[in-house]
Amino acid sequence: MRRRMMWLRAVAGAAALVTATSLALPAAASSPPRAATAVQDYCGGQCNDILPPGENGNATLADILANRAFGTHPAHTDDQLGPYSSLVDGYTGLSDSTLSSYFNSSSFGVPTDQVESSISPRSDVTIVRDKATGTPHITGTTRYGTEYGAGYAAAQDRLWVMDLFRHVGRGELSSFAGGAAANRQLEQSFWQAAPYTEAELQQQIDSVANQGPRGQQALSDAQAYIDGINAYVTQAYNARTFPGEYDLTGQINAITNAGSIQPFKLTDLVALSSVIGALFGSGGGNQVQSALVKEAADAKYGTTLGDQVWNSFREREATSAVTTVHDGQSFAYGQDPASPQGLAMPDAGSVTPQQLIFDPTGSAATSTASPKVASRSTDAAAARKAPAKLRPLAGMFDKGVLPGNLLTAKHGMSNALVVSGKYTDDGHPVAVFGPQTGYFAPQLLMLEEIQGPGISARGASFAGLSFYVELGRGPDYSWSATSAGQDITDVYAVRLCNTDGSPATKDSMAYQLNGVCTPMTALERDDSWSPTTADSTPAGSYRLIMYRTAYGLVTARATVGGVPVAYTSLRSTYMHEADSIIGFQMLNDPGAVNSPQTFQQAAQHIDLTFNWFYVDSAHTAYYNSGRNPVRPATVAADLPAWADPKYTWQNWDPSSWTADYAPPAQHPQSVDQDYYVSWNNKQAPGFAAAGFGDGPVHRANMLDARVKGLVATAAANGPKVSRASLAQAMESAALTDLRGEDVLPLLLSVVNSAPVTDPTQAALVKQLQTWLSDGAQRRETSAGSHTYADASAIQTFDAWWPLLVQAEFQPGMGSDLFNAMIGALQLNESPSGGQTGPSTGPADANESIPHKGSSFQFGWWSYVNLDLRAVLGQHPADALAQPYCGGGDLSSCRQILLTSLQQAASESAATVYPSDSTCSAGDQWCADSIVQRALGGVTDTNTNWQNRPTYQQVVQYTSHR
Repeated sequence: MRRRMMWLRAVAGAAALVTATSLALPAAASSPPRAATAVQDYCGGQCNDILPPGENGNATLADILANRAFGTHPAHTDDQLGPYSSLVDGYTGLSDSTLSSYFNSSSFGVPTDQVESSISPRSDVTIVRDKATGTPHITGTTRYGTEYGAGYAAAQDRLWVMDLFRHVGRGELSSFAGGAAANRQLEQSFWQAAPYTEAELQQQIDSVANQGPRGQQALSDAQAYIDGINAYVTQAYNARTFPGEYDLTGQINAITNAGSIQPFKLTDLVALSSVIGALFGSGGGNQVQSALVKEAADAKYGTTLGDQVWNSFREREATSAVTTVHDGQSFAYGQDPASPQGLAMPDAGSVTPQQLIFDPTGSAATSTASPKVASRSTDAAAARKAPAKLRPLAGMFDKGVLPGNLLTAKHGMSNALVVSGKYTDDGHPVAVFGPQTGYFAPQLLMLEEIQGPGISARGASFAGLSFYVELGRGPDYSWSATSAGQDITDVYAVRLCNTDGSPATKDSMAYQLNGVCTPMTALERDDSWSPTTADSTPAGSYRLIMYRTAYGLVTARATVGGVPVAYTSLRSTYMHEADSIIGFQMLNDPGAVNSPQTFQQAAQHIDLTFNWFYVDSAHTAYYNSGRNPVRPATVAADLPAWADPKYTWQNWDPSSWTADYAPPAQHPQSVDQDYYVSWNNKQAPGFAAAGFGDGPVHRANMLDARVKGLVATAAANGPKVSRASLAQAMESAALTDLRGEDVLPLLLSVVNSAPVTDPTQAALVKQLQTWLSDGAQRRETSAGSHTYADASAIQTFDAWWPLLVQAEFQPGMGSDLFNAMIGALQLNESPSGGQTGPSTGPADANESIPHKGSSFQFGWWSYVNLDLRAVLGQHPADALAQPYCGGGDLSSCRQILLTSLQQAASESAATVYPSDSTCSAGDQWCADSIVQRALGGVTDTNTNWQNRPTYQQVVQYTSHR
């Protein structure tokens, strides 16, 4: 208590100091409130959206101090969190008339009586903010002014987040925000994915200008946007209204105001784009792990049967998997030939990761001829320290400002539910869709409306890239996306050599290129950090180095048939991070998009791997975007190949980082299908999965079953689909345990194949049956109770899953194959982020992200389902090549399940749900709960678990141009 009081006194003193300093500085100029310019809106008041926790992401130092001391929040930082969370308890009684209780209006413009503020940072643009959410509505009379206003508004709402991520993209997070282990882990992972020199960032800007009038317009828009950001930075610095995180990390002195916020420039947008693309718009690159599974299966069963086992676990073309396109079309991509050529399979035990971190004084970085990339940061990191009174508060950054495994851990992302007007209440299509980008405070996304010459859109955009709306609506159409993750990244083996002619080893820094021993290019970044508090991470520094070849970035070393090689990762969007800008520009242009076909044409200009969905008053559409490289027909897409022109992408040109790409007609697409669902699942028949896990049990099943049921009822002249009923279908799936809905019935069938005579086991089975009968949901007994209905059954099942999977599969697979498979696909992704089962190393251990909301994307659900169905004699399609549970014997399998069930029931709540920085041990609801991960100084309360998009639209257009 005494420490708490001392801390509060320090905070109060600092708050008084900051307030006095702020009052001594001039305030930003503003204009009298006025409404946003009215534009034609064809939604008829039936467009809604929401983005928790709130639009405002700017908290001054005084705001942060007050939040920490008294729990107060700046306006509009958390006002969307309550409605978002309350849908958990309110969805069962949802109606179209009550949607506004859980979603905000996303109609164009702001009624006069709803205007909260209005400013004109230039004479040709006005930024109006509404009272409800504080969303900026930007209206410009010139194109430059419009984009200038977009940049100004973005900096008002997300300056700190934008600054964080431009440093992440450059491998400079530690020098900017402190050397916490999580910060270092994060900058390392992104430097491995997208390392560039400053010249290469500029080259990517220049290449956009070569893409015709739209490319040139995009660069003009981007520059105006940057100008708006920098105008706000200057004004905020002078008025001391900038985010308080700059004070807490020592960028600016809270007492003297000494320091600076570095101006933004165009290359920052490429750095930001590379971060977003790596997080949400890439796919593939798993060829070495797939090879390890194949080799382990071959070692266990012999080549013929081993390959069958590998293929059955791989589920590349699972015919029983839910697909987004189900209208009879097929799109072949990523299929393996019967007898692949050019395979570069690693020798057993030879694979080692490429070293990334080097001591700054070491000589490893100078082993190539490439120059060192200097750090862009101009701050003297070693000299930075927050003023003494702020050091207790600055300690919030000691664990890092972002999750260290933000990139390396697998992510379940977004979903979409779209129904044709043929089945809806008023004959117009309905859509409930949005991206799942994680829960942060402030959010990675921001809301905005942009109206100007050639632009008319409202929706969400990633902070720092909001010169166009990326997911949202135009005058008479809406669009959204889910991450697709198809295979646009291949792994090649380059033969190592030494330029002096000495024998090559795995550590050699040169490789054979067209018969010439060629040094690898070293992409280097020096980063250093100093503590911001007396007891934080000690000062330090290191050098990050990624090595690049003509076939991509070096990620691992190995031997293949005794030959030393480097495995390289070649991503088709590498060196092309900014190219997708034109597609987003078109989506914002009502002159470019006015039909499903023109929507698909716009999406074709987006190189990132996304599933795009469209709805207007009469039509629906879908298109899968991505820069899909064309491989030789003889090459296996999911195994490493030799870096030889015979086996690499057709017409691969390392000088321009270009190749041949699949034409638009070969991308999964559809118009006016009866309904579409997507939850990052398989896109279409024939379109091979990039990794493991796209089998017959997938979380998309929960959406598909519900929407299919709604459509079937409507087709049978029952109730038609409405905005409310489609939102209910989404939320019902969001609260359901996939394992409970799609696998527990089989587990109970096996267990109940004979009477359960043990009283303890019988009670457990009855408990699980009751939970299943209740819908296998994770819901409170009543709103705000923080206690689950069926809590004991849920705890038992959470504990049981990893135990039953290991008991079912490991004895038959053997440890080597079982561990290789865990490396390819984790056993579990539960709401709490725990119960992941055995770990085979750092990669698997990184999969656990507590309090993230998104769940059940990655796990062994299909394998358990298929294996148990075979045990029960059901002969499923896509059956595993070998039986595992009890060797296929029903009685033996039943005993394995009962034994592991009883073992699970003996685990305490504290073991199943261990304590963390948010929750006490054993607190089930809290363990599942969503935490808005603080990217800065303001924190929010944790909320009910739900498996739902972060930003979400509910739309139904009534008319069209």
